Amino acid sequence: MARIPSAAVAATGLVGGYGVARWTGKRQLGGAVLAAAGTAAAVQWRRAAGGRAAGALGAAYVAAFAGSHPLAKKVGAWPSVLGVAGAVALASWAVADRRS
Repeated sequence: MARIPSAAVAATGLVGGYGVARWTGKRQLGGAVLAAAGTAAAVQWRRAAGGRAAGALGAAYVAAFAGSHPLAKKVGAWPSVLGVAGAVALASWAVADRRS
């Protein structure tokens, strides 16, 4: 079975969490998607790059989620979410995925 890159898992968590919250109207459900994908990505980050890198990438994931809110007021919701998801995916690839 092929492993899904952590960059894809993390980006999907951010985009999917927002999409689920928006389309269902239930922020908690979107948060559950965000948390589940973040946890799955963190497990991969730790295996691929160690605990310190996983901690840094986890902090970046949370910061991206938090930062997308004020950014959305300037550029719109979807561009904001897609932008932060891309940034987290790039960081994840650079730190963890390219090693595999």
